[in-house]
Amino acid sequence: MGICGSKQANVAHASSTQFLEDMLNKKEKSNSKHSKNQTKTVIFNKVSKSHKKENLPIPINLKAFSLNDLKAATKNFRPDSLLGEGGFGQVFKGWVDETTLAPAKPGTGLVVAVKILKADSSQGHREWLTELDYMGRLHHKNLVKLIGYCSESENRLLVYEFMPKGCLDNHLFRKSVQPMPWATRMRIAIDVAQGLSFLHSQEPCIIYRDLKASNILLDSDFNAKLSDFGLARNGPVGDNTHVSTRVVGTNGYAAPEYVATGHLTPKNDVYSFGVVLLELLSGRRAIADERDGGVEETLVDWVKPFLSDNKRVLRIMDTRLGGQYSKKSAQAVAALASKCLHKDHRFRPTMVDVLGYLQDIQNGHKDVLRVPPDQQQRKFRTLKEMSVDTN
Repeated sequence: MGICGSKQANVAHASSTQFLEDMLNKKEKSNSKHSKNQTKTVIFNKVSKSHKKENLPIPINLKAFSLNDLKAATKNFRPDSLLGEGGFGQVFKGWVDETTLAPAKPGTGLVVAVKILKADSSQGHREWLTELDYMGRLHHKNLVKLIGYCSESENRLLVYEFMPKGCLDNHLFRKSVQPMPWATRMRIAIDVAQGLSFLHSQEPCIIYRDLKASNILLDSDFNAKLSDFGLARNGPVGDNTHVSTRVVGTNGYAAPEYVATGHLTPKNDVYSFGVVLLELLSGRRAIADERDGGVEETLVDWVKPFLSDNKRVLRIMDTRLGGQYSKKSAQAVAALASKCLHKDHRFRPTMVDVLGYLQDIQNGHKDVLRVPPDQQQRKFRTLKEMSVDTN
């Protein structure tokens, strides 16, 4: 697992990165009054007693680590082992034996990422349980692998595979990082679509609910995997058309109907995927950095005027690509993004459809979306999709 340090505004997520940063800033100001040279250390949690009531069965395939094991694996959680901070805690780099998973010397054995639940976070504890449940029983090449956990002395930790290339966010938006070629971007889009299609194919379907560039991690070969399942939820079953939830997620990625109503469906993930496609095309963030000045504008709002014209749509392309991409492929991906972002969630394609279209585009079938709008709506409104929308 990797971690991103980018700042993003969350819709309504009490344990978001922004919330964590605010808390850390307050803590740093308080600590500076006592000691300007004080070294930052990890203080392990005392989870409230109410947390003990929230239990889930632990998947038997996961390794139960002791706290001492993870201290040894991460050099006692020293600052030079810190990969970053996000969601509901800190993430440290560690090393374990590939066979026994016992702590190993730094630089030897299997590299892992160890995430620690932020102190005094009841929301974080619930997300820890959710992530442990989903990632402990779901296995797919495009989901980050959960290796084990620690639940000791009221401390909560998770141990993941280490993703050496970090997150997509860093590679798309940091000027100091070498731009990703078009072929890599296409492969990442397909990887993410495969991960989401797998989640939506479960019974009941699983809605990821927090798709964004910083939650897409890359291995050494730039294969993409979904991480951070703390906000995932089971989708609607039976006669239910949606699941009503507290609105959580990240501004710029969350589907408008979900933000407005709290009604959760798999099509919310499809919308978020459309935003990620726009980021891959344009190299721009879902919401512009504050330092850019002016009125805050989402990437979707900025792109909309260009999406209806195949020639004009090329104006949104990432200039760092230097024109090294197939224009027809880029136009087809932009057309697919437009479908994913349809204001009426019923007319968005399913993730299985999206995956098929991306594979066709990659294989050279670039005319796959070039049909009249009324036919597109009928095409996307398949019998299978109608059953999902009306059940």
